[in-house]
Amino acid sequence: MKVEELEGFPEILQIKIEDVNSFGLEEEQSDQLNGGSIESPRETAPTCWNSSDTRPQDSPTETSKRTFFKQNKPNNEMFAENNFHKAHKGKKAEQTCGKSLTRSSTLKSHVTIHNGERPYKCTNCGKSFNRSPNLKRHMMIHNGERPYKCTNCGKCFSQSGHLKRHVTIHNGKCPYDCTNCGKCFNQLSHLKSHLRIHNGEHPHKCNSCGKSFNWSSNLKLHMRIHNGECPHKCTSCVKSFIHSSSFKMHMRIHNGEYPYKCTVCGKSFNQSSNLKSHMTIHNGERPYKCTVCGKSFNRSSNLKSHMTIHNDERPYKCAVCGKSFNQSSNLKSHMTIHNDERPYKCAVCGKSFIHSSSFKIHLRVHNGERPYKCESCGKSFIWSFALQRHMAIHNREHQYKCTNCGKSFNQSTALKTHMIIHNGEHPYKCTVCGKSFNRSSTLKTHMIIHNGEHPYKCTVCGKSFHRSSTLKRHMTIHSGECPYKCTNCGKSFNRSSTLKRHMIIHNGKLFG
Repeated sequence: MKVEELEGFPEILQIKIEDVNSFGLEEEQSDQLNGGSIESPRETAPTCWNSSDTRPQDSPTETSKRTFFKQNKPNNEMFAENNFHKAHKGKKAEQTCGKSLTRSSTLKSHVTIHNGERPYKCTNCGKSFNRSPNLKRHMMIHNGERPYKCTNCGKCFSQSGHLKRHVTIHNGKCPYDCTNCGKCFNQLSHLKSHLRIHNGEHPHKCNSCGKSFNWSSNLKLHMRIHNGECPHKCTSCVKSFIHSSSFKMHMRIHNGEYPYKCTVCGKSFNQSSNLKSHMTIHNGERPYKCTVCGKSFNRSSNLKSHMTIHNDERPYKCAVCGKSFNQSSNLKSHMTIHNDERPYKCAVCGKSFIHSSSFKIHLRVHNGERPYKCESCGKSFIWSFALQRHMAIHNREHQYKCTNCGKSFNQSTALKTHMIIHNGEHPYKCTVCGKSFNRSSTLKTHMIIHNGEHPYKCTVCGKSFHRSSTLKRHMTIHSGECPYKCTNCGKSFNRSSTLKRHMIIHNGKLFG
């Protein structure tokens, strides 16, 4: 019988005898050969046999290979093809996990899982894989390839499975429902992860600090804290981040992006959470209430910080002086005292500040901003506490009374300062001339005389002063303001001292 050559005939199945033997076909083959013929489920496949041998004869045209074949007819199949599939179907994965596979190549790839072999390595990042398709798919990350595009929104993906999963968002399909809360998901894995919330499962535990997580990805990100990894680095300010989302939000600062806009006042934010917190101002919502004093807050973080007051918690301790604080931000600000850091410097007068908030308020001195206005008399102030103190005048609040002279004050600090007059205390002493003062602010102003500082400069004529009050009084010359008016004759003056001197005329008193 003619044995056809296999080249150029894709329908002919070619298998080496050695390969067949490797899949445990020895017994099955010998049984078939001893019978003299082999029946296929459809037809008998003709082959060349030798009665004195236990295997087929070599083909006249090929001696190096033992070849089984089937005729070029759709209904004829070789026994070798049947045996090949039977052998693969029963082949176990090296007797390790008992998994059955249908192909030798699949078995070979599967075995690498048990052996831990990862022969396919990425030349860019060094990550290795046990299968070449996995490496190929991974390379799309470096190449930026996203061949699978969503026809609805145009979003692209590197894997077809990701696109398929994404499409369910547009279709609104959420076939996986949570029986506890009714929430539905478009992926079974998401439902499975969600159920851990109800079950309280945190299977992924950190070996360093013992903190546990319900997702392995969260544990992986958490480990960066211990490892000190900050893979997402900003090229503008060299600041680095653990999370890509934090890095993305940070970049909006450099790019000037404020995508989240308030529909009420038009103010924009670079984070959706900031907009959400901002909206509580307009809504008047303060959902976070203190169970001790009843005070409510619009942010949970503010309530958390507030609770440290009641608990007397001061977990943030200064390593230099031992002073402790209830907020990390307060400790950070405190450390600038020891480091003598004053990063915020005024470009007008050169004065520097520890806190950005103090620097911002200071700028109001130069630009004339007085945002806090009294609704009773119209007087405005730079600081909110100055307005609060001023309002006590209109409210006639003088709850702090001096026991010596009976004079009352609207602030305890004002009474304390007043008491120095009766006590004759001058605790604040100048180290240059020895002059002493009853107020630290007065000593500070006095020191300008020795230092020769004139930080307050007139923008009109360039004259500079060592006191802001003096500059303010000087500005009335240029503006023509005369706020001090005589109640008798109506004459106005730009200084209170000038009005006081003028009043002597009406009172009939002479200088002396």
